[in-house]
Amino acid sequence: MNRVFIKTYGCQMNERDSEAVAFKLQERGYAIVDHEDKADIVLLNTCSVRDQAEQKAIGKAGHLAKRKRKNPRFIFGIMGCMAQNRGEGLIDRLPDLDLIVGTQKFHRVPDYLDGLTNSNPASTPIPGTITEIEEEEGSQNEISEHFESDANRATAFVSIMQGCNMNCAFCIVPKTRGKERYRPMHEIVMEVRSLAGRGIREVTLLGQIVNAYGRGMIDHKEGKSAFVQLLDQLHEIEGIERIRFTSPHPTSFGDDLIESFARLPKLCSYAHLPMQSGSDRILRAMRRPYTMKRFMEIVKKLRQVCPSMRLSTDVIVGFPGETEEDFNATKEAFRESDFAMGYIFKYSERSGTPAAQLEDKVPQEIKEKRNQELLALLDTQSIASNRKLLGLPMEVLVEGRARKGEGKLMGRTRCYRKVIFEGSTNLIGSLVDVHIKDVSSSILKAIEA
Repeated sequence: MNRVFIKTYGCQMNERDSEAVAFKLQERGYAIVDHEDKADIVLLNTCSVRDQAEQKAIGKAGHLAKRKRKNPRFIFGIMGCMAQNRGEGLIDRLPDLDLIVGTQKFHRVPDYLDGLTNSNPASTPIPGTITEIEEEEGSQNEISEHFESDANRATAFVSIMQGCNMNCAFCIVPKTRGKERYRPMHEIVMEVRSLAGRGIREVTLLGQIVNAYGRGMIDHKEGKSAFVQLLDQLHEIEGIERIRFTSPHPTSFGDDLIESFARLPKLCSYAHLPMQSGSDRILRAMRRPYTMKRFMEIVKKLRQVCPSMRLSTDVIVGFPGETEEDFNATKEAFRESDFAMGYIFKYSERSGTPAAQLEDKVPQEIKEKRNQELLALLDTQSIASNRKLLGLPMEVLVEGRARKGEGKLMGRTRCYRKVIFEGSTNLIGSLVDVHIKDVSSSILKAIEA
């Protein structure tokens, strides 16, 4: 009665949260298994950014409820953003739920499961639903331990903050994650040193607005923000070869951060820069506090300090009131920025957000058309960017076996391109030089140099 499977939906933050929960459960004596069929307990770590993500989780929970009706001792729960957003309202939809855990209660999951598994005789059903979604001071400091599996690992996510103080009209995150809360810098440095000691070569710093780390609480020093100060300290850690971060916000992309890409060799030549729209009018409606002029200045400066810079972005099409002129402005900005990677979404109304009250909804068929148009443009730009690499040598950090292809390995370049090549599993965790032989819009195929 102690085998646990955790299924994660959504972003890297959710992946990191699930990993921390797995560590704490393993420490408590629970066994973490790789498939729900092997588990006595299934936990869904959910996302609320889009309605589609919530519906997937609810669909899976409905399937698990059928299993519970056949076996009352089976335990299943919902964690994360959807749990935080919907709370006890989930019970109306899923009355068989055993556990609802919000985003500031992940570290208490072992306690909740102990109560569920130990308080009842094996022959009796588990009564009621445990619901824990209250805020908890210091909870951001609990996402610091890393679950160790049998798989070789070269990379790790490091959570440096939780929450968001922005008020974007379309976004549910401030409700699901709360206000910004920052981990102490020295604790983050200690965590990364520990990871380096375990053989981790690359770390990705995580936060809802990761480059806002420490704002209003940690003073600038020598013209450097708290986030840049943190980058400086991590750069000195022996064994760490690459540093990345996500997801930033344009308003916190100061010159000190931009210049870091030229100054810090370990800071990878890749930046995620969420644009959301190329229209100033729509940006104002979205409550995004920057103009396209400012956004393009950041793009230009990043490419100036780091000519090999590869940029990705987020774009929402079909926001309420978006006209064809607004969408054309987005396409033009997308071309001018030469994004080689992107996450393009059709606007999804989230209850409780300011945008949910806006009139002038864009019809679904127009959303779909614009989404496909922008995806096609992205594909064109991505493959054009990748073709420039044909025949060139590239350094790859080998992360593991490729999901498809016997005997092949998968790794990434410094600019976050995925590379597939044949090689020995002994190379996992190593930096390897390869030559690019073929490309698609999303993958580079290579041979070892």
